[in-house]
Amino acid sequence: MAIDTTSIRGGDRLPPHDVEAEEAVLASVLVDADAVLEVLTSQLKPDDFFREQNRWIYETCLALFDRGETITQINVAHDLARRGKLEDIGGPAYLSRICASLPTSVGAKYYASIVQADATYRRLISVAGHIVRRAHESGASTEQVTAVLSEAEALIASVRSDSEVRDFTPVSELLNQYLESIESAAGVVAADSRTIRTGFADLDQLLGGLKRGDLVIVAARPSLGKTSLVLNFARNASLAQQATVGFFSVEMAASQLIQRMVASESGVDSARHIYGMHSDREQQKLHNALGELASLPMYFDDSATLTISEMRSKAQTLQKQHGLDLIVVDYLQLMSSGMRNENRVQEVSNISRGLKHLARDLDVPVVACSQLSRASEMRAGNIPMLSDLRESGSIEQDADVVMFIYREDRYVTREQWEKDHSGDQRHREYPAGITQLIVAKHRNGPTGTIHLRFRDKIARFEDLLVRNDDDWEGDA
Repeated sequence: MAIDTTSIRGGDRLPPHDVEAEEAVLASVLVDADAVLEVLTSQLKPDDFFREQNRWIYETCLALFDRGETITQINVAHDLARRGKLEDIGGPAYLSRICASLPTSVGAKYYASIVQADATYRRLISVAGHIVRRAHESGASTEQVTAVLSEAEALIASVRSDSEVRDFTPVSELLNQYLESIESAAGVVAADSRTIRTGFADLDQLLGGLKRGDLVIVAARPSLGKTSLVLNFARNASLAQQATVGFFSVEMAASQLIQRMVASESGVDSARHIYGMHSDREQQKLHNALGELASLPMYFDDSATLTISEMRSKAQTLQKQHGLDLIVVDYLQLMSSGMRNENRVQEVSNISRGLKHLARDLDVPVVACSQLSRASEMRAGNIPMLSDLRESGSIEQDADVVMFIYREDRYVTREQWEKDHSGDQRHREYPAGITQLIVAKHRNGPTGTIHLRFRDKIARFEDLLVRNDDDWEGDA
């Protein structure tokens, strides 16, 4: 439900708002370059502003920030004038007045919290009004009552979700939470190292590692292991090079990612761990894995809604506090550009362009997962192509590297395979778990295909020729 919070009235009362706090936020951003990071980290959105002219100014500040331009009164006024909004906000005099009346920019985050609180109250008032109307209009049947209750709960939950502020959580803290949930039912890359290794020998040889400033797209159809692969990239780089990794998971909760990491690191099926079915030997493996993972300098942000501006501010803050060597995004199509009145193709284009700018500005590789369209499944052989990248051709244009995950065993059953290869003198085995990683675009190097093995039960990819039989107990 789209909520118009600017026209809500309770009787003759204006809805909750604080114009002085709104002006203080804008003035802080205009006079202090660091204030914008604080404000964006608080996840303040343009729609949180009550006064429309303040909303326009904030949108302009975000647009300048996304383009990497300095936010000043002059630049904001110029952008507003170009959009035909400058006179509507009161001209340059309005910008000068709010800056002059700002006592200090130190409280930018506090001012933002006031604006957000009022916006939350306005959304609650709007939702409450909608619920009242639905209650008056609906009948007395059990089905209708249930439907209204479900709608009311969903609307309240949406307001709660919009008001939640999430930030990076250290992997050590997530591991502690993971252990507690099971019981109840961590450096910097060497200065001369300019590339981040994925930990897969053939892929690192083909790419020369992940280059700083590059946008790397990992694309596949659903359930082929995109999340597991980029999680393996992050773990391998963090362990081997002590690379500091910022992992943005828009699709999956951080607790689920930790569950996968523990299974991958220990070699113990997460289902066996969760239900207490593991052996003493597996318990020791789990203990060792937890100790290894807890020291990794990995940070997770699992905000369900994420814009490019919010990601940029969080990544810059992480870089200032702990250093930053790799950003992972799972996944691109679930992000928002943060801009209004865009069609989906334009929005995805702005997201991919924003990720590329982020990689260059922070001098780190950005690895982003992407969905593929169904076109590959309609094609003989099912091999994905660059044209299959979903919702925008700009993803291919912006990316420095595009790689596809392809597994033949997802399209051919064992029985069909045996039938088709019964007379094959090479006696090819059924390719269970064999994964082709197809590097279809490599802006600064060769393309090609490498092969990995995917161990589904523990969500781990491995170099095809590397296999420790001791770790394969119970694996298909």
